[in-house]
Amino acid sequence: MKLARPDLFHPRIVFAGCAALPDGDGDDGGLVAALRERGLHARWLAWDDPATSEADLVILRATWDYTDRLDEFLSWTRSVRNLLNAPEFVDWNTDKRYLEDLRRLGVPVVPTQYFNVDEPVRVPAGEVVVKPAVGAGSAGAQRFVDSVAAAAHATALQAQGKGVLVQPYDPRIADGETALVFLNGEESHAFTKGPILPPAGHTPEFDESGTYVEESLSPADPEDEVWRVGRLAIWAVTRLFDIEPEDLLYARVDVIGGPEDPRLLELELVEPSLGFRQLKQSDRADAEREFAIGVESALERFGLGPLSHRRG
Repeated sequence: MKLARPDLFHPRIVFAGCAALPDGDGDDGGLVAALRERGLHARWLAWDDPATSEADLVILRATWDYTDRLDEFLSWTRSVRNLLNAPEFVDWNTDKRYLEDLRRLGVPVVPTQYFNVDEPVRVPAGEVVVKPAVGAGSAGAQRFVDSVAAAAHATALQAQGKGVLVQPYDPRIADGETALVFLNGEESHAFTKGPILPPAGHTPEFDESGTYVEESLSPADPEDEVWRVGRLAIWAVTRLFDIEPEDLLYARVDVIGGPEDPRLLELELVEPSLGFRQLKQSDRADAEREFAIGVESALERFGLGPLSHRRG
């Protein structure tokens, strides 16, 4: 690769995928070009590729196999030179017990019970969702109307060394989830994810890579009451970690329900799809540019700006 200004420092940037999807799922296809427009050069690698650890900056994007290697993954996040989002956010956000932290700070979350690996699971009456506390791509999540079957699934997850979440099934999920995307701590765009979990007694269908459940996505224009849930979630993270909103390169807040009683289902700070392909071409270019600006700003914070390492 020929560099336009060889006298300036050019940080090595890696978008981290996984072995099954070393180049991501295609949604981030425009980000390398958006960075290049700002004189920054990036490439895709699996997170556990040895070359990834040589990068000056690693940006988590499609590390969807980490749930089966959590300790190794978290250790790796602390070993790379610079990571976005930062390792402390990743460590907190990979375990869905973070929902209790958000609830405590006033974010309206879906009612959730958490059970440790060695704790008896109590399943409430009615239809429920049982999912592992550490999971990506909806792996291990299932709906149940039979409390005995729900408890058996929870026990099977615990036998695999996984904590368990039990949530009442909210019928509004039939209308899908609203995914609110924040870039650099600011509202960017939104899209709708169709219902992911099939009815009780059925298992989800995964994509051919086996890393995530197939989703039906479409553009969305949520009302402000829904966006407010996202803003509260971002505010809560800034309170918990004493950071500025722009310290979060990206965040996705998944919300169910409309303006009457929207509830946060998940906050994704590790490796969420950001729905760029759901945007019109001009809007997508704008969002990808904002992402690139966020990377540029982070490089400056890390002391990796173009003037920080002048060549002799």
